[in-house]
Amino acid sequence: AERLGCGTMSLYRHVANKDELVTFMLAAGPGPPPSPPAGTDWHGALMNWARELWCVYHRHPWILQTASAGPPADPGQLAWLDAALAALSDTGLTEREKLSAVVAVLVFTRGSAALAIEARGVDDREYPALLRRLVDPARFPALAAAVDAGVFDQADDGPLTEFHSGLGQLLDGIAAQ
Repeated sequence: AERLGCGTMSLYRHVANKDELVTFMLAAGPGPPPSPPAGTDWHGALMNWARELWCVYHRHPWILQTASAGPPADPGQLAWLDAALAALSDTGLTEREKLSAVVAVLVFTRGSAALAIEARGVDDREYPALLRRLVDPARFPALAAAVDAGVFDQADDGPLTEFHSGLGQLLDGIAAQ
């Protein structure tokens, strides 16, 4: 509405309903998908795609709530899906395997971004301290081992490092396929 120079409610003169407005917002909000960096293989291209999608979610957190209404169906989302599938074009994966790989990367990226955004207001020291008080090693032995190893202590470089690490593990699994 601001970009068009009109009132928010006047947008409804141009769209049928809120669902259609949200569809248009989802098509335009993220912008075009990134082009793969020159000279990168599928791994680098998909890593870049996921990193840029992570950034979209952080610039426009509202997308995380609205985009869960169904599979990609607007030109903007379809362009992102196409770009990710294109990154896998020379892998030898079947079309179904490519889609499965892209969905896995999409879900991981979306979930990681949502957790990072939701955790912004939490003191990085409070959660690990809370876990140390609440986790009974007899009841939750694997979780207790993780807490004792300090995996919940916030790294100096933050959630983006955790995202890159997890994404790398996921892409290594795709490479094995």
